[in-house]
Amino acid sequence: MADFTLEKAKSIIAKHITEPHLIVHSTAVSAAMGAMATHFGEDKELWEAIGYLHDVDYEKWPEEHLQHTEEILKEEGISDDIIHAVLSHGYALVNDVKPETNLEKSLYTVDELTGIVHAAARMRPNGITDLEIGSFMKKFKDKKFAAKCDRDVIQTGCDMLGMEVKDVSELCIAGMKEYAAELGILPKE
Repeated sequence: MADFTLEKAKSIIAKHITEPHLIVHSTAVSAAMGAMATHFGEDKELWEAIGYLHDVDYEKWPEEHLQHTEEILKEEGISDDIIHAVLSHGYALVNDVKPETNLEKSLYTVDELTGIVHAAARMRPNGITDLEIGSFMKKFKDKKFAAKCDRDVIQTGCDMLGMEVKDVSELCIAGMKEYAAELGILPKE
């Protein structure tokens, strides 16, 4: 697992994803996963790489998401443990691959959470640069805000991790701040 890099993940995604919003989402999840890895004292680049790779089949098969992932990744020579990690973010949504490790539980959680963080940051004149947890949590609790992001999944993931939504959200925000330019969430000109 340790020899899987962010560069390798980006080269695989480049073959399968062209839509800019999906690249932004991959970058956001990668950033959040990096912050989660740091929190758990794990391999940041590995977690970022898996976060970047997680939606490899989504553009071609949005209605069959994760049903083609294993085949794609096996052809790329990706190990079974990384494939399992990627597949686990669809647990109880599109498959029954249960997140077992902190990496898998984190991916399951931040996939949806980054969408709310991104939306909240885009609403602010200073983007994500001054997004604080208090104002974010108000947006999180407003079910009409970023309504397509499944808060029940986020809560389930936080429960799996044994963490509060607020704490995981803080980590996501911190991780995404590092990539604010790539994510288009810098201060408005």
